[in-house]
Amino acid sequence: MSAISVQSVSKHWAAARAVEDISFEAKAGSFAVLLGPSGCGKSTTLRLIAGLEAVSGGRVLIGGVDVTGMPPAKRNISMVFQSYALFPHLSVAENILFGLKVRKVAAAEQRSRLAQTAQLLGLSKLLERKPSALSGGQQQRVALGRAIIAKTPVCLMDEPLSNLDAQLRHDMRREIRALQQSLGITMIYVTHDQTEAMSMADQVILLREGRVEQDAAPAELYARPATVFAARFIGTPPMNIVALTDGVQGALIKGTQGDAVYPGRGEGLLLGVRPENIELVQKGIPATLEAVEYLGADSILACRAGDEMLIVRAQGKVTLAPGSAVRLAWPREAMHIFDAASGKRRDDVLAAAQAAA
Repeated sequence: MSAISVQSVSKHWAAARAVEDISFEAKAGSFAVLLGPSGCGKSTTLRLIAGLEAVSGGRVLIGGVDVTGMPPAKRNISMVFQSYALFPHLSVAENILFGLKVRKVAAAEQRSRLAQTAQLLGLSKLLERKPSALSGGQQQRVALGRAIIAKTPVCLMDEPLSNLDAQLRHDMRREIRALQQSLGITMIYVTHDQTEAMSMADQVILLREGRVEQDAAPAELYARPATVFAARFIGTPPMNIVALTDGVQGALIKGTQGDAVYPGRGEGLLLGVRPENIELVQKGIPATLEAVEYLGADSILACRAGDEMLIVRAQGKVTLAPGSAVRLAWPREAMHIFDAASGKRRDDVLAAAQAAA
């Protein structure tokens, strides 16, 4: 059974449509991420699941129970906010215990849960401190503790790491994922950071303008993006998307001559190739190196082929100077074809090209 089922949910404010007909399911014990750019509706979707906003249409089910009309307190969930939402006048222990006290949980049970939670999060020596005496990472752990101590089967997180520096974000990603797995809870996590999504999630729901663009496991999202938007949103640097045209021997990158990228038509189609799949070779698509960005472990090359720019991720330091003539190649299985008008994936084109070869 799904821990969370969102069924054709919409949220409108007058003419503004924040969420439009969103549907997805998160399995019990899984880590699902709502991913997308600012304004795509991911935080609104989380608030609709939590009951902090009323849906304009559709249903929300938690543990098989329709909670669409229920208040947040009745939904058996916990939530961690971006701002941590800690009470500055209360100690760490009092902040963590706040929800249990409101629900009038027995004092002995409160003490037992507090000890377990503090030990789990490394907060045992900080229980008497006030939030102002804690680092950002410690404050985040307190917010996590307040959610964990409730022992709800579902935990919702709204960009909880956005206020932390890069190294701390990296450390906390590992800790949150390990915590979720050890507790076996279902977690719905909102972020605009693809690294967080790819490194933590079992399931990624990629949103765009209030709609689900693709719902898949991270590996599937990377290997078989359903649309141009998904292809370019996942990956660093993002996938190259270049226009194609028809050539004598097959599809050509627009503005190039000679070797076709595959046999078949190219007009009205887009070619997608990830920078890490492109190699500098002796024989391949001719291009001109326009810029090199050295990053230590690898170099990012901007190469112009005809009318299009291709970004190449090469290992180590590349000593070629801007203006150098290069040739580019990539394996057939690394190519992705999309419809230029709709932006949707077109696996049939490459299948037909393979059959004709």
